[in-house]
Amino acid sequence: MAQISSNNGFKQCSSSHLEPTRTKDVDKEEALQMEAEALAKLQKGRQVTDNQRGFELSSSTRQKAQVYNKQDYDLMVFPESDSQKRAVDIDVEKLTQAELEKLLLDDNFETKRTPVLPVTPVLSPSFSAQLYLRPTIQRGQWPPGLSGPSTYTLPSVYPSTYTKQAAFQNGFNPRMPTFPSTEPIYLSLPGQSSYFSYPLTPTTPFHPQGSLPIYRPIVSPDMAKLFDKIASTSEFLKNGRARTDLEITNSKATASNLQVSSNSEDISKFDWLDLDPLSKPKVDNVEVLDHEEEKNVPSLLVEDPWDAVLLEERSLASFHLERKVNGKSLSGATVTRSQSLNIPTTQLTKVQGQISQKDPNGTSSLPTVSSLLQEIDVQNEEVAAFCQSITKLKTKFPYTNHCTNRGYLLSPVTVQRNICGENASVKVSIEIEGFQLPVTFTCDVSSTVEIIIMQALCWVHDDLNQVDVGSYVLKVCGQEEVLQNNHCLGSHEHIQNCRKWDTEIRLQLLTFSAMCQNLARTAEDDSTPVDLNKHLHQIEKPYKEVITRHPVEELLDSYHNQVELALQIEVTSLSGGGDTSKSSAQGSLNPENPVQVSMDQLTAAIYDLLRLHANSGRSPADCAQSNRNIKEAWTTTEQLQFTIFAAHGISSNWVSNYEKYYLLCSLSHNGKDLFKPIQSKKVGTYKNFFYLIKWDELIIFPIQISQLPLESLLHLTLFGILNQSSGSSPDSNKQRKGPEALGKVSLPLFDFKQFLTCGTKLLYLWTSSPTNSIPGIVPKKGYVMERIVLQVDFPSPTFDIIYTTPQFDRSIIQQHNLETLENDIKGKLLDILHRDSSLGLSKEDKAFLWEKRYYCFKYPNCLPKILASAPNWKWVNLAKTYSLLHQWPPLYPLTALELLDSKFADQEVRSLAVTWIEAITDDELTDLLPQFVQALKYEIYLNSSLVRFLLSRALGNVQIAHNLYWLLKDALHDAQFGTRYEHVLGALLSVGGKGLREELLKQTKLVQLLGGVAEKVRQASGSARQVVLQRSMERVQSFFLRNKCRLPLKPSLVAKELNIKSCSFFSSNAVPLKVTMVNADPMGEEINVMFKVGEDLRQDMLALQMIKIMDKIWLKEGLDLRMVIFKCLSTGRDRGMVELVPASDTLRKIQVEYGVTGSFKDKPLAEWLRKYNPSEEEYEKASENFIYSCAGCCVATYVLGICDRHNDNIMLRSTGHMFHIDFGKFLGHAQMFGSFKRDRAPFVLTSDMAYVINGGEKPTIRFQLFVDLCCQAYNLIRKQTNLFLNLLSLMIPSGLPELTSIQDLKYVRDALQPQTTDAEATIFFTRLIESSLGSIATKFNFFIHNLAQLRFSGLPSNDDPILSFSPKTYSFRQDGRIKEVSVFTYHKKYNPDKHYIYVVRILREGQLEPSFVFRTFDEFQELHNKLSIIFPLWKLPGFPNRMVLGRTHIKDVAAKRKIELNSYLQSLMSASTDVAECDLVCTFFHPLLRDEKAEGIARTADAGPFSPTPGQIGGAVKLSVSYRNGTLFIMVMHIKDLVTEDGADPNPYVKTYLLPDTHKTSKRKTKISRKTRNPTFNEMLVYSGYSKETLRQRELQLSVLSAESLRENFFLGGITLPLKDFNLSKETVKWYQLTAATYL
Repeated sequence: MAQISSNNGFKQCSSSHLEPTRTKDVDKEEALQMEAEALAKLQKGRQVTDNQRGFELSSSTRQKAQVYNKQDYDLMVFPESDSQKRAVDIDVEKLTQAELEKLLLDDNFETKRTPVLPVTPVLSPSFSAQLYLRPTIQRGQWPPGLSGPSTYTLPSVYPSTYTKQAAFQNGFNPRMPTFPSTEPIYLSLPGQSSYFSYPLTPTTPFHPQGSLPIYRPIVSPDMAKLFDKIASTSEFLKNGRARTDLEITNSKATASNLQVSSNSEDISKFDWLDLDPLSKPKVDNVEVLDHEEEKNVPSLLVEDPWDAVLLEERSLASFHLERKVNGKSLSGATVTRSQSLNIPTTQLTKVQGQISQKDPNGTSSLPTVSSLLQEIDVQNEEVAAFCQSITKLKTKFPYTNHCTNRGYLLSPVTVQRNICGENASVKVSIEIEGFQLPVTFTCDVSSTVEIIIMQALCWVHDDLNQVDVGSYVLKVCGQEEVLQNNHCLGSHEHIQNCRKWDTEIRLQLLTFSAMCQNLARTAEDDSTPVDLNKHLHQIEKPYKEVITRHPVEELLDSYHNQVELALQIEVTSLSGGGDTSKSSAQGSLNPENPVQVSMDQLTAAIYDLLRLHANSGRSPADCAQSNRNIKEAWTTTEQLQFTIFAAHGISSNWVSNYEKYYLLCSLSHNGKDLFKPIQSKKVGTYKNFFYLIKWDELIIFPIQISQLPLESLLHLTLFGILNQSSGSSPDSNKQRKGPEALGKVSLPLFDFKQFLTCGTKLLYLWTSSPTNSIPGIVPKKGYVMERIVLQVDFPSPTFDIIYTTPQFDRSIIQQHNLETLENDIKGKLLDILHRDSSLGLSKEDKAFLWEKRYYCFKYPNCLPKILASAPNWKWVNLAKTYSLLHQWPPLYPLTALELLDSKFADQEVRSLAVTWIEAITDDELTDLLPQFVQALKYEIYLNSSLVRFLLSRALGNVQIAHNLYWLLKDALHDAQFGTRYEHVLGALLSVGGKGLREELLKQTKLVQLLGGVAEKVRQASGSARQVVLQRSMERVQSFFLRNKCRLPLKPSLVAKELNIKSCSFFSSNAVPLKVTMVNADPMGEEINVMFKVGEDLRQDMLALQMIKIMDKIWLKEGLDLRMVIFKCLSTGRDRGMVELVPASDTLRKIQVEYGVTGSFKDKPLAEWLRKYNPSEEEYEKASENFIYSCAGCCVATYVLGICDRHNDNIMLRSTGHMFHIDFGKFLGHAQMFGSFKRDRAPFVLTSDMAYVINGGEKPTIRFQLFVDLCCQAYNLIRKQTNLFLNLLSLMIPSGLPELTSIQDLKYVRDALQPQTTDAEATIFFTRLIESSLGSIATKFNFFIHNLAQLRFSGLPSNDDPILSFSPKTYSFRQDGRIKEVSVFTYHKKYNPDKHYIYVVRILREGQLEPSFVFRTFDEFQELHNKLSIIFPLWKLPGFPNRMVLGRTHIKDVAAKRKIELNSYLQSLMSASTDVAECDLVCTFFHPLLRDEKAEGIARTADAGPFSPTPGQIGGAVKLSVSYRNGTLFIMVMHIKDLVTEDGADPNPYVKTYLLPDTHKTSKRKTKISRKTRNPTFNEMLVYSGYSKETLRQRELQLSVLSAESLRENFFLGGITLPLKDFNLSKETVKWYQLTAATYL
């Protein structure tokens, strides 16, 4: 321990200077005898003096630290005998007052416990309050019987946090019982908290030679429990702790002479907490104010070790230090570096006055409870102002307004431009009360709901004039959801889904009064005051809440009762003292009771601690006196400076892993640093009672306060330097030698009233790695995350500095005409304005744009770019910026959304943005709600226009309120902003009404129950999971017996019970539950959802949100890609609920029906669809759905960079709709398979998908439709690049692991190619399709996943190879042995493409007539390959070479192969019987259905549409012709229905000329497309340097040719187009029929 000096004349050496030791062991008797002799020696030599007085605090000096020290010493502890009852076993609460007094007066009581070591008196408060220097406290006379005053402190009522058994450096032993004794007593912190204690100075020092009376304990166990309660509810225990130093001046202090070691140093009283010699004050930084008393200290040597025990209370001459730092504070006064918390003088005087006041009886009046509680009530003026604002907002939404208080949900509406079928009709069934059967009729989807209601009412009423049609609504059957009367029927999402799934549209006609409106607000709700904390008690919160009045009031009452009881016990115990005590007392002049003084000091300390926290969150104006001066910030030229003192609450893990720590201080605005961050010095960890990191360093930023924007943020980041000697990092997976970021805290420099922060701040440092970091494991109830407390001292000038918003003249309009600019400048400006976002702008571009900002009013959407280009946001420039802002034309809501990003912190900008956003519809707001919730983090203050906007929309729409609740609840886990979200959530629950509040709490309870079930099932072994599931679901069922409950996933669905028999679990790693619930609406279907634990679903939510927004963009433009949009909701940390799509299977499940290698086959998907769609019409409809939905999935997954795509997270519905699930990897973060990147293709498009798209193996015009859909969808999304970048940017602070910075958005921006034209983008995406389709890596990835998933499927791992064209395996026992086999002949077939099929003649034993089967060359080769797999060691006959020089599908090749195959079969059948008679060979020769059809032998006349006609030219070409910037662009898109003379598939390519062209310089041609009659090119042919006049005189000649390797290319068709017939000012896209035109 460091040496300590105090103004009471007491000086003590640290244990490093004087450390008593025992030379031999002594028994108990000898020790007690030694103790008695030592006590007698001390009493004989004691001299009590009371003529020393405390000093008064001078306003001209800083607070002077008084220091109280004593020597460290050892105290022997003897074990108790088993026969003695321990004090800790006494139940204090059951004792009567008389029994308690008797117990405390028992002489044997002290022998029943281990005494607490008498070290420096300590207050280790749970309250983070500040203890001040105090003047002398006057006391009354001591009662008779007291021989002299003594000093008492409070007992340690909590065990230590440390697990090691050795005592602390100060002698504190963690194993000691928590019961009072005659030894000095301690109040320390709870065992679970690692914070240091605070010293209490002695009240009345005494001479070591004076008599030492032994007093009874003054603190009962009840008081110990009371302190426990105080600690458990205080601000410190709830929100962290900070260092607080106690500075109390002693009354009637007497100087005492003690002997100390000669090498000891005098240090400030509080440096005893600081064990690092590097932090001690240097001589040149210390000004000694008084040396007189120090000279009076004589030197005595302590010879006996027991003297160290007896020299417990000592006094020294007063010694005061004042530190001075070079530089002046804002007020011109010296800036004091922290040794204790700096409190404003005015406040200190007030407290001192409270302490020193005397009542008529002569006792001091301590601070009143009421005055302190009033301060606690206004502890955070910002929260109070927010509450008042919400109360005002609530009055605008009275419960009587039906438009904003419906009490039920409205069906969402999506505006859809249906180009193809604007007059599409649908069949509607409407249930009407009183009708046994529903009313069914056909209506147009464009009809409004009101017209549908009128049609339905015609069945009920004869005269509609007498009926109020507006009082009726159409409710969706099975859901508590109502169609919106003023919207057309087809715009409702429910109707669109019914049409998508081809299900019946069932509605119910009801009046408003018949609708269930249990979520509506009532008159009682309107009259209930807003209370932000009242309804949060049932919400699980990861962080403790701030101090509130009610618990503090109760605890203070109990505390004062215990104090009175303790004083009464003390008086009673001392009243029977002897005459010696009386005479001793009479010898002094009005001595004070030391117990009373100590109690008063303890009480004052507790009040001060509370007061500091009460004032910590308040504005300087609230704490200041009324006559305090105010200075405007823009006139303040002083630099920003503050002192970082220390960090408290350091965990032992940090101590063992980190050697040094430093703080990085940065100042930011608009998400960017204003200056280069400043790094503090590197210091180690100090330990006394607890660990702390102490810097005590002045930080000065080179910026004047006048230059600070209002929204400036100070960021303090704590870094730790690894202790290399410890051998390991906290991260056991890797060694990191660089500094590690351990935590961060941010503080606005100006508070919500725009006052500059001043005084001491206790900042909660949020650690980057919370204690509970295991995914899926929920903290135990009552668990809270601990926070490190950082003490920062800001200067406290004599005036308050306020930021005043600059005024500007709204009447001045400063707009310039863009046309007046020079052409080059104008072109440069337009180029910048037309860019997709401000992300790609250089510094030069921004400077240029800001300079020309007044020319941009005709391009309102560029406002975010202009504001992002502002060079600074200094006060002197704000007036012009605000003037520009208020002249600007209103932005569209989705454009204004960008102004809520971190780039725009200015309050005026954000407020105006919210004003523009208010035009957004409720349905659009619901879709974008996650971004708005995250944008709250970018608000500087709680009471913002964005918060009020969200709460006002929640008041008017139940769906918004519901979604906002779950988003806010999930955001409570945010370390930095959890408290802010707590306030907003409390406001939502308070204003939403009782009905909505109860419903949300029911949903919360249901989620908690399901989470518990999922956790149990997940932890159970595989065989026991179903039993555990069924048993655990009974508890959930009991919940439904008491409640109906809306689904958190979709509040319009109401469940009344579980269908336990249908509940199950999935076999994936997370073992999610399948929960089946019975719909409360008898007309509704069962509700099926998946509940997951152990996975963060927030990323899935974001990916699905983006896909839904894409789908709405497509629908708005008339492109219906038939996307499957399912719901997903994160209900808490690593848990959530997912909607299950009915009648769907994963691609893996479909493919493995064809063996493990099913992913390499082309037909599984087509055959699965045909199984569920047997008729040709149904299959065509399913195939069409597949084409459209597959196109949408390709575009969406590519744009979002969704990776880890395998056949277990791609699903197919029986209706043909394809969709993706499980979005754990996105934005291009690919899954790795060792060093192999599994997602190497741009998106998933496999040959089996292409087989469904084409309707066969060869490309058809259906594939061209697929390509066109992809390119059209891609270009529509590209037009909204800025929207998607803004939405993703707003989600950066959400904490998603793959979206952490603006750099993660680079993938999306690059994927969308924002700077390219639509034609260039079409070409780009076509190449992506080709790349994906040709990727064998995707199929290999699927195959690997099939193997990995075998343990989850019922397939045996050693199943025999199955031939792709035969679904079953046959044996010769069934079919009979083969006597003869040969290739009889071959035939040419077209199905749909030309190929040769070989007729195999088979004669079996017992058969007179041979049978014939038909096999292709590829099927023969498959047989040979699989025989090689089964019989790797057998010598098999050689198989004919597949490679053929020249064309493959010609007669000569077929004739040659017939001979080779015949020879192969003869060799095979003459081989060993193990080979020749195996099941694979038998299966190959087993007749199939196709073998039995006569059509299989010869091609019929109408075999297909591609029958060749000699000499005929056919087909058409699709071109895009456009002209811009002197360049003609010819994009060759598709060609269809090409015809060849021999019927073989050509290898087409396109060649063009601009005629006349005698030298053939205008020749352009495309790449060659292999073996197809329907090629897709999407290639651009460019002609540069041609004017429009020149082109009007030219003709475009286009020829289609087939490239042949062994003969000359032949002509397939052509066309000549005069360019004068084209309007070159716009793009022309058209199909042109090919003719037999001549070509060059």
